[in-house]
Amino acid sequence: MIYSISDLHLDYTGNKTMELFGENWDNYENRIFQNWKEVVKDNDIVLIAGDISWAMTINEAYNDLIRIENLPGKKVLIKGNHDYWWSSLKKINDLNLNNMFFLQNNSYDFNGISIVGTRGWEDCNEDSDEFNVFKRELLRLEMSIKTAKTCNKKIAMLHYPPFDKKGIPNDFHSILKKYNIEICIYGHLHGPGLSNIIEGTVDGIKYFCTSSDYLNFIPKLIY
Repeated sequence: MIYSISDLHLDYTGNKTMELFGENWDNYENRIFQNWKEVVKDNDIVLIAGDISWAMTINEAYNDLIRIENLPGKKVLIKGNHDYWWSSLKKINDLNLNNMFFLQNNSYDFNGISIVGTRGWEDCNEDSDEFNVFKRELLRLEMSIKTAKTCNKKIAMLHYPPFDKKGIPNDFHSILKKYNIEICIYGHLHGPGLSNIIEGTVDGIKYFCTSSDYLNFIPKLIY
């Protein structure tokens, strides 16, 4: 089984809060861990599409990552916009977390399925100061896809939705379509932003939003 839940927003210090996005975030960490243990088995995969920990450094993040490590299943993770601790892939891999795989210009193969992805970025035009970031993330998505075995079914992970604010598919969607991606998950949206969720099949790609509050903090079965 392949499950997904994103935007865990863990903080082992207890100093950060997500309650500004609504009362449904009350006690969210305990709810995530309890639901995870009830749903996920050791031989399952869980895709975590960014915003993993509020930590600022990799050493601080280790305290949250080890909590994820100790949960059932193999975890595949991508960077979110709040994952400031995510530096180089080498530094992350040097943590020697056995049940976690970090996607960055690479892919993960599981039973004939290739997991690909990148953070993505909010849709913007060429006049924007952030357009270079947008373009760089497009390149990283394509690079990740190209590392996958071409004969495999492919599931893509993005943190940002591959749609603009009007719900129109953007350039990330175009790349997913170009490489015949069958399933794509994304997160990032919370509170009022949940009204912008696009799910279902678009151009043959099945989309899931897996923001933890949208899922009521229960990992979602996607495959």
